[in-house]
Amino acid sequence: FSLNLAADCNAVLKALQPIFQEQGMTETVHNWEDHGYLVTYIKKNGSFANLRIHPHGLVLVDLQSYNDDMKGREEVDQLLNKVEERMKELFHDNIKRVKRLPAILRGGVIDRYWPTADGRLVEYDIDEVVYDEDSPFQNIKILHSKQFGNILILSGDVNLAESDLAYTQAIMGSGKEDYTGKEVLILGGGDGGILYEIVKLKPKMVTMVASNIDQMVIDGCRKHMRKTCGDVLDNLRGECYQVLIEDCIPVLKRYAKEGRMFDYVINDLTAVPISTSPEEDSTWEFLRLILDLSMKVLKQDGKYFTQGNCINLTDALTLYEEQLSRLYCPVEFSKETVCVPSYMELWVFYTIWKKQTDI
Repeated sequence: FSLNLAADCNAVLKALQPIFQEQGMTETVHNWEDHGYLVTYIKKNGSFANLRIHPHGLVLVDLQSYNDDMKGREEVDQLLNKVEERMKELFHDNIKRVKRLPAILRGGVIDRYWPTADGRLVEYDIDEVVYDEDSPFQNIKILHSKQFGNILILSGDVNLAESDLAYTQAIMGSGKEDYTGKEVLILGGGDGGILYEIVKLKPKMVTMVASNIDQMVIDGCRKHMRKTCGDVLDNLRGECYQVLIEDCIPVLKRYAKEGRMFDYVINDLTAVPISTSPEEDSTWEFLRLILDLSMKVLKQDGKYFTQGNCINLTDALTLYEEQLSRLYCPVEFSKETVCVPSYMELWVFYTIWKKQTDI
């Protein structure tokens, strides 16, 4: 409750006391004089409520209880309704705002809470754990969402859902490129989505290097993300593609040494780091190394596609763009912002190409 006037802490306490006492809750009052009251109410079953009254006009009620049935949740709602009614009786038109947050379910069999890239906590409509395994490199989860389908989550980071064709299309150039007869290199992309979409476009050859050398990601997606990857992960070699379960850096160095060149390089590895210290962060060093090696295997008229990060992380995106001026060859770039459904945020994608020099 946010009030238009100072709160009489004692009056608020006396008004709300009967509601909690009716529940058989034991009361403990902490009074900090100029800093208001903290009142705790504890029930015999372990449920408890904290009532925090700030003199400047903010009243907070936090209720925690163990309820695994509809009846228990209804009892909580009824108690909070009584608190709201009593506060309105006490302050009438002097309540500026009443905000009731939905319950956070702790310790559930299914974890529904995952952070966005910019630090907001999102509650997904997860109703099933489809796959949950630890590889030598990371934790791999595939969870089912009612609206997004199966979602791939790697070490707590939401990677891709079956709903997220917009992501795959954006990192391929948003339908503006002709892949027919072209040589394509994909870095990462273990979910198989990019490979599946490019193979449809009749390329000459697509080479996908799964940088984390994690066969378990490919195995999990092949079985549980088929709306994303189709059948391309059923075999690591097809008529116009091959999947290498190797570290991409030695592969890139080998290709550069051999003089092998690609029309397109698509980097679906880690996103732009959130760190604001690129000179001290090993992730930034990895990113710059990948960029330089990719430019060495990219044809002069080729294009390099990659994801950036959430549009709200402007400092990180600016730092990334600064790194592009430090590559061994001059480059130019463009970017677009796309709404990726399961991310619940706008995501930035980059197109990078070698700068054409006048002869």
